[in-house]
Amino acid sequence: MALVNNASRAPSGRDPRSTDLTEKQEEQALPPVDTTLPNGAQPPFEAFLHYARIQRAAELADTRAGSVAEEQHWGGLIRRAFGGRKKIQAVPSDASSSCEGVEGEKGEKTYLEAEASSVNSGDVAYKTLRVASWQSVFYLITTDVLGPYSAPYSFAQVGYWPGCIMFFVFGCLAAFTGYLLMYMYGALDSPQYPVRHFGDLADRIFGRWAKHVCNILQSLQLIFNVGIIVLANGQGLSQITQFRVCFSVCIVIWTLAGMFIGQVRTLQKFGWLANVSVFMNIFVILVTMGVVSHQLPNYAASVHPIGPVITQARVVQPFEFQVTGILQLVFSYGGAMIFIDFMAEMRRPMDFWKGMACAQVLITLVYMIFGIVVYSYQGQFVVNPANQGISGYAWQTATNVISLTAGLTAAALWGNIGVKVIYETVLMTFFRFPPLHTQRGRVAWTFSTIVYWAIAFVIGTSIPQFSNISSLVSAICTVQFTYSFPPLLALGYQVQADAAKGDRVWDPSQPTPFAHRVDSWRDWSRWQRGLWPMLWLKVWYAVMCLASLATAGLGAYSAVAAIIAGFKTGSHASSFGCKSPVDVR
Repeated sequence: MALVNNASRAPSGRDPRSTDLTEKQEEQALPPVDTTLPNGAQPPFEAFLHYARIQRAAELADTRAGSVAEEQHWGGLIRRAFGGRKKIQAVPSDASSSCEGVEGEKGEKTYLEAEASSVNSGDVAYKTLRVASWQSVFYLITTDVLGPYSAPYSFAQVGYWPGCIMFFVFGCLAAFTGYLLMYMYGALDSPQYPVRHFGDLADRIFGRWAKHVCNILQSLQLIFNVGIIVLANGQGLSQITQFRVCFSVCIVIWTLAGMFIGQVRTLQKFGWLANVSVFMNIFVILVTMGVVSHQLPNYAASVHPIGPVITQARVVQPFEFQVTGILQLVFSYGGAMIFIDFMAEMRRPMDFWKGMACAQVLITLVYMIFGIVVYSYQGQFVVNPANQGISGYAWQTATNVISLTAGLTAAALWGNIGVKVIYETVLMTFFRFPPLHTQRGRVAWTFSTIVYWAIAFVIGTSIPQFSNISSLVSAICTVQFTYSFPPLLALGYQVQADAAKGDRVWDPSQPTPFAHRVDSWRDWSRWQRGLWPMLWLKVWYAVMCLASLATAGLGAYSAVAAIIAGFKTGSHASSFGCKSPVDVR
């Protein structure tokens, strides 16, 4: 959870309430979440709402929260840059909310005894690890999503005005779905039932099967993201060596580097480098825009024959190429998958929208400006990623070296999260792997990381088509987390919340979990209460979800068709070959 830049101690001196968490202590404090009751049953939806309301009220009552986290964000960044420990301020006991000593009228413990105990280790970890401000979230979203090297390629596939419209529309929809995630998180997260990942939110609304679907797709996207970054870094290294080194060897080099860096189990060890990578990306963006305005396109890296640069208001070409370009745009807004992880480390998660709104505005403007400028000077010769379209070797090498460093950092971040997701949700759950903080767990982590990066190597070398493979991942995974799942979850949440309004008030001391309900989902009356209020909003959620799924289906078909065509025509590099994809001479 070290992705978030944690608040440091006050400048005036050490806060006696602060706590140092070592890497091992952090892993012990955050075990995998299990919401099942002692009898194996799933808690009622109303229990999640009940405890979440108490927690949100406690956050509002904590007047320290905003000022401490916001003022000390940059101090925390500096401390982490020099390898300091996490300084974490525990929430005072009077701000703890919840369910201390929940018992029945005669003193006997209720069925929620295990979950409603007073202060336990999970409750303390929940409070002490939540220290991030919305400014931190702005920085993290920018770190996670900022990387608009595919934006010029999108404009090259669709043209000026479709590209601008799509960037604006998809940016607004991404902000809307981000707000939906924040709203549902605030309504369902509590110390008793913490929501730490996207799959946890799906579990609260639709059950365990939905969590497994999200975890599988998240694992798939993360490992493909790493594979794509390894592919891009391999292309950059091949340009630096002027194609004198076999392309597959270039990818092997980055794979081995990833295996080495991936042995770090928490991101705290190199989290500061992730923040520096933002400025690396900005530097590459500025240099690329400046250089392409004074140099010819990199004809050797483009599949188009040498000729004049052509730019169009609307590009007319086969359908699959246009969809591939649009999916590059969607891939740019793929950070929603870990928005929940960011909220889980905020002292006031309901302020998430501030950081997200600022980040989305900045990202959308950067994408559009960068995409338009590079496309205006390079036209149909745009290369994906854009900095590899620089023709001059000196500036091409300079931007490649910087982007390779930022790319390896991003791959390490994605790989760390990806291995953890697979380890906790698959290996520990189904194969009884040991916890990470144990000696056997550390050994298992080492081998898991090696296997993970080996799979990423296979992905990068088997389909060396950067644009097409990233479009395929965008269609199968990114569209779901950013545009399909949030409205679907919002629909399920709103139906259940409206249906619960006709029940008796949920009471932790009731004898059975569902004793407060006047009917069940087998009765039409409950469906009526759930569906009819704000019907227009629920229809909008359903339409948005279906439209996103249709877009994903068309995108997956187009990406697969483009990959097949690339291999058939020989316009792209071959699998496991020595010829670089950016050397098409």
